[in-house]
Amino acid sequence: MTRIHNNEIKPAVIESIEAGSIGAEIGFEIGDKLIRINGIQPRDIIDYRFLIAEEKLNLEIIDKSGRKHHIDIEKDNDDGLGISFSEALFDGLMQCNNQCPFCFIDQQPSGKRKSLYLKDDDFRLSFLYGSYLTLTNLSEKDWLRIEQQRLTPLFVSVHATDPSLRAKLLNNSNAINLLKQLNWFSEKKLQIHAQIVVCPTHNDGKALDRTLKDLFSFAEGDCPVVLSAAVVPVGLTKFRPNNDGLIPVDSNCAKRVIDQVEKLQKIFQNSIGSRFAWLSDEWYLIAKRSLPILSSYEDLPQKENGVGSIRSFLKDMNQVTRNLPKKINKKRTCSWVVGKLVENELIKTSNRLNEIENFTIYLHGLSSPYWGQEQVVTGLLTGKDLLEGLQDKELGEELLLPSVMLRQGEKIFLDDMTLQELCSSLNVSIRIVHDAEDIVNGALGMA
Repeated sequence: MTRIHNNEIKPAVIESIEAGSIGAEIGFEIGDKLIRINGIQPRDIIDYRFLIAEEKLNLEIIDKSGRKHHIDIEKDNDDGLGISFSEALFDGLMQCNNQCPFCFIDQQPSGKRKSLYLKDDDFRLSFLYGSYLTLTNLSEKDWLRIEQQRLTPLFVSVHATDPSLRAKLLNNSNAINLLKQLNWFSEKKLQIHAQIVVCPTHNDGKALDRTLKDLFSFAEGDCPVVLSAAVVPVGLTKFRPNNDGLIPVDSNCAKRVIDQVEKLQKIFQNSIGSRFAWLSDEWYLIAKRSLPILSSYEDLPQKENGVGSIRSFLKDMNQVTRNLPKKINKKRTCSWVVGKLVENELIKTSNRLNEIENFTIYLHGLSSPYWGQEQVVTGLLTGKDLLEGLQDKELGEELLLPSVMLRQGEKIFLDDMTLQELCSSLNVSIRIVHDAEDIVNGALGMA
């Protein structure tokens, strides 16, 4: 197990303060540093939330000038302080020590910003944000903390339940313990969402069948351990080693996996009233099959993992384009760029917008020469892909760029090209859009 900063707990730096909150009344300022709460130094935002649940608090703070203050507070148990921090982890990120040949982090070119090469395997980020961990790197203290603080559900990369196969896929002997770990979750009445990255000829076919059935055995009963399972295709780039033994998912493979999983879904639903296991949207797009109806994803337990996210987005787009104006007063042209994999799903929306008089939108679905992928999801398009793919295209007076292409909170792409560099090279105004309503409003030039 590896932690950045050598396990040193750093002060929690205040990034924002909610108006009218206890923190605002006390006079906290952005940049102040929280050191201790009732004498205890929080390791992360989870500790912070537990510690401030007390009615009486003594906060140790260092202000921006470096002066230390002790502040006493009396409040109700469920009252927060109304402050947020620049980072969720104050003692550094727990990094992965597996060597999965299909790890996307390891399939990147060298020489880019350091944050692109951080392999998160941190149970706290799994609990807070739904990121996936493997359970191979946890210490006894980590397991104890998960139990004591009831950090549930966690999101776990399973890939295979056969011990030797999982150890081979993760290239880590600790990976053989998964079924024992699932029994531990059962004993402690804690829960997980599971993920399986399918690598053709490795963990598909009979191995996938066994994995899903093993996971389903932990989904039955009054207190299910495994709440859902997502099946996603392996993503391979041109930067991976030539001898890694991996092959990409093609249309025939996608069709086989869809048929296999949908057959199991019927069995699971007859047993517990839930399909339990779902395929990510890419399977259907690669197979050139229609996406399932939205209700088949039930409560979308793995939407952030690409399971039903496109179907959900199409529903939103259908709603916001239902009552479009017949005409706009001033002529306007713009363009909208997406990954080639999803282009066909968005043509109907584009055509509907183009029925507006005085308005034209160009939909551009791009491949990724950068990654060496013809069929690529929107979030993986890089600045270089956009520059090459849009160079000779009609862009209109403004380009709509989905925010998923950019690093969260920053205007930089996965290849380190900045938004400003792209804007200057294409010589077009760029508008960042976030959701269906934002796309339509942006297309029509609304605020």
